[in-house]
Amino acid sequence: MSHLQAIILGIIEGITEFLPISSTGHMVIASSFMGINESDFTKAFEVIIQFGAILSVLVLYWRRFLPNWNFYKKLFVAFLPTAIIGFAAKNVVDQLLESAQVVAWSLILGGVILVWSDKIFAHLTAVGRKTSDLTYKDSVKLGLFQSIAMIPGVSRSGATIMGGLTLGLQKKEAAEFSFFLAVPTMAAATLYKLLKIYKTIQHDQIAVLATGTIVSFIVAMVAIKFFMGIVTKYGFRGFGYYRIVLGIIILALIYTGHSLSAG
Repeated sequence: MSHLQAIILGIIEGITEFLPISSTGHMVIASSFMGINESDFTKAFEVIIQFGAILSVLVLYWRRFLPNWNFYKKLFVAFLPTAIIGFAAKNVVDQLLESAQVVAWSLILGGVILVWSDKIFAHLTAVGRKTSDLTYKDSVKLGLFQSIAMIPGVSRSGATIMGGLTLGLQKKEAAEFSFFLAVPTMAAATLYKLLKIYKTIQHDQIAVLATGTIVSFIVAMVAIKFFMGIVTKYGFRGFGYYRIVLGIIILALIYTGHSLSAG
């Protein structure tokens, strides 16, 4: 993987990680068209550069992460279902990651759900519960929703936001909680991948990882602000339509003989 490819993937990661449009789906297309060979390093790269996105949340919402043990406990409780289910089902998830068709259909189905949810939960644009109102039981439910995103193409932020809406969270609050929950979730995923490959990382690969991570950090900060503005004014339906179109494009590429890998 070249530095230019790392920059492009870092931009894609930064834009798509916190938007409910699936970073995996975009990585599938980008990696395929750039001709990036699938390897343990390239698979790990797509996870590790999420660290940059994590930092963007910490920078933008640093006040929310000041010592607040009630907030931390609820965040930890919400993280647990994903950690437990992810560890138990890691082999199944790895197999699903090999299927671009799974990504495509997940994008389409998720898009339909987002469009539908914008109508059903229209009232939650101006009113609704706050994240501070969440109980520990609510936190577990949100964690279970996030676990659905282990299916490639579902979108971690999209699943968590949908969970928040079903619990009556205001749209802005649901989106922000998806950002907060990303911090322990992606930190754990990044650490896990690093532990698996750190002994095999070569010197030039460290520079590539650093490039992708820095770019994803910068772009994610812009993407989060953009996303919050769109959600506040227009809701989620635009992202839903986008997902549907992207899923159809991936299916079209597959059925016309293009070889796409989600790994």
